Amino acid sequence: MDPKDKDLNIVVVDASPLRAAILEEGLRDAGFTRVSLISDMQALARQLYAADPDVILIDLENPSRDVLEQMFQVSRAVRRPIAMFVDRSDSSMIQASVDAGVSAYIVDGLSRKRIRPILEMTISRFNAFATLQRELDEAKSALAERKVIDRAKGILMKRRQVGEDEAYAMLRQAAMNQNRKLIDVARSIVTAADLLG
Repeated sequence: MDPKDKDLNIVVVDASPLRAAILEEGLRDAGFTRVSLISDMQALARQLYAADPDVILIDLENPSRDVLEQMFQVSRAVRRPIAMFVDRSDSSMIQASVDAGVSAYIVDGLSRKRIRPILEMTISRFNAFATLQRELDEAKSALAERKVIDRAKGILMKRRQVGEDEAYAMLRQAAMNQNRKLIDVARSIVTAADLLG
């Protein structure tokens, strides 16, 4: 997601019309035209799903624990850049916000001229975190595949009385012969061995 894209669908969540107007005006001053407001905190998740925003800006002033929990559920589910504006700092709330996926936590920083840089920073932090998460997921997947391949090699080594290199060559040859991925052949061997005991 590009923070300079003026066609971003931005949702402002704020029960106060005055504070919401500051956010909306700041966004419009920065050239963002697709801005909508959610002022009713009831069924917030449903409203956000329906709006399908690219970015969420939330101004919570002095949020109750119920509102915070609802916001954290939303941020975990929608996986979008979220900037949260609050009037006071609370270390436990900051930690809970970060854990829930809030990209930017801004204390006492609501002014029209700051909206654009905050929006850009929110999107940039979200993109950086998403990249790290994707790389972590890929590394976990590669490690899991490596374990399956190693187990399949071990099964071949034991049953065929061959060394590790030869077992790996057998896996590769079977994958080429069957026009399948190496991991798929390894999974088949492991599944068959589990079934046969």
